[in-house]
Amino acid sequence: MGAVLIEGPKACGKTETALQEAESQVRLDVNERAREAAAVDPSLLLEGPTPRLIDEWQIAPEIWNHVRRTVDARSERGQFILTGSAVPADDVTRHSGAGRIGRLLMRPMSLFESSESTADVSLGALLDGEPPRSSDPGMTIADVVRLMARGGWPGHLGHSIPEALDAVRDYLGEIQRVDISQVDGVRRDPMRVRRLLKSLARHSATYVSNRTIASDSGGPDGPMAPHTVGEYLNSLERLMIVEDQPAWAPHLRSRSRVRSAPKRHMVDPSLAVAALRATPERLLKDLKFTGFLFESLVVRDLRIYAQANDAEVLQYRDNTGLEVDAVVEAADGRWAAFEIKLGVGRVDEAAESLLTFRDRVDTRRSGPPEALGVIVATGFGYHRPDGVGVIPIGALGP
Repeated sequence: MGAVLIEGPKACGKTETALQEAESQVRLDVNERAREAAAVDPSLLLEGPTPRLIDEWQIAPEIWNHVRRTVDARSERGQFILTGSAVPADDVTRHSGAGRIGRLLMRPMSLFESSESTADVSLGALLDGEPPRSSDPGMTIADVVRLMARGGWPGHLGHSIPEALDAVRDYLGEIQRVDISQVDGVRRDPMRVRRLLKSLARHSATYVSNRTIASDSGGPDGPMAPHTVGEYLNSLERLMIVEDQPAWAPHLRSRSRVRSAPKRHMVDPSLAVAALRATPERLLKDLKFTGFLFESLVVRDLRIYAQANDAEVLQYRDNTGLEVDAVVEAADGRWAAFEIKLGVGRVDEAAESLLTFRDRVDTRRSGPPEALGVIVATGFGYHRPDGVGVIPIGALGP
């Protein structure tokens, strides 16, 4: 491509990644003169050795069209790398960039990227029909809880858990006070944002509605209006710290009806931990809630590994109450289904649910699953006699 746009939440590593390839750079978030130049003549920022990094381009969104035109004029690949931690408001004058600007979504690091997973069980191999097999990575539930609290932020690697917790709380504080108002130019009440983030955190990995969040986020002046919640959530999505999990709608043999509501997730479980001002010690005393955060951790990693395999992560729920936590579907139609359980004591229950789901899908039209698996926090990776795999998160990789 003539240019590449790397999008993702702040502090996930976009700039450092881009700098490994860039030959020159301009950083709009810290360079006031560059912002002044962008207001007068954005094309001035495009001059320099290529690939040229334009960091936090959305601060001067008019740059987009100048990049597009310059790519057309030069007719060469690898001209620009743009990074952005917010999605600008829709602008009918801004060309889509199709065919000129490729997009790459970056999330916080997976456990494999932060060297906490052995990657003995490859998602790509599972999608090829290979059964899981791994030794025990040696991870305990307490270890997993600490990793959820620390998060996948590159800058937190090597820090103590209290230091990481403080940093993520500060991160959320900036979102509440500054970022959410800047992203679309609408003043947002920081206390309302804080209460909404706490509600999202309490309902991680659930199908909670905007109406419930509105009631749950209420303050002294009563509950928020559901449409106001929708506006706040839209801003948080544009900041890329909230990422819902869409529903998968396969062809079914039965008369069951698929529910289309998405599951709620923050882009990293550490954000939920920070929003609730929780600690690993508190989370270990409430393993039921911690199980939902573990699901968000696994979904984060599955999304990263799926992206490397040209796949996406969905979920399933129907009107009979049958749910599947994660369905990974590749672009060529291959798919695998996973239940996510913090404790190994629920593997049998999860396996039964997956088998019921498999029998409900019309495999003549959707194709058979390449893998059915239960992703757990601890233990070995193996293939059960019923065909369901057991996969410890500390062994999962791309």
